[in-house]
Amino acid sequence: MVIERKNFIKGKINIANNISIKNVSETTLALGKGKQPALKMIFEFVSKYNPNIGSINLTGEVLNLEDDKKSKEILKEWKKNKKLPGEIMTPILNHILNKCNIQSLILSKDINLPPPIPMPKISATDGKEKQYIG
Repeated sequence: MVIERKNFIKGKINIANNISIKNVSETTLALGKGKQPALKMIFEFVSKYNPNIGSINLTGEVLNLEDDKKSKEILKEWKKNKKLPGEIMTPILNHILNKCNIQSLILSKDINLPPPIPMPKISATDGKEKQYIG
């Protein structure tokens, strides 16, 4: 984890968030009395504040349990193309985003940077009630 604030905030700020899977490897988890094969995915989440205001860089790992045949297919695809199948990639990235967005929000507050994700806002209405469905 690297959090950095370089300059004072002036004018318009653009915040670019990026997430990437850096590596996938096999590992074994001890579950109960047995051992379960799993995939360990190393990731990096980066929020860059432009123009050169600061950045938040989080790295970590996610463990994914699959049956042995599926794990081997995923690992083979990763070694060949550095890609994960869509049915695995989508839930993995959503999980990482959920965790990292919350953590980067907390860290941005700690070093006095704007939140890296849009925050909900209340606006004045014209007297008509609006419903929120979320």
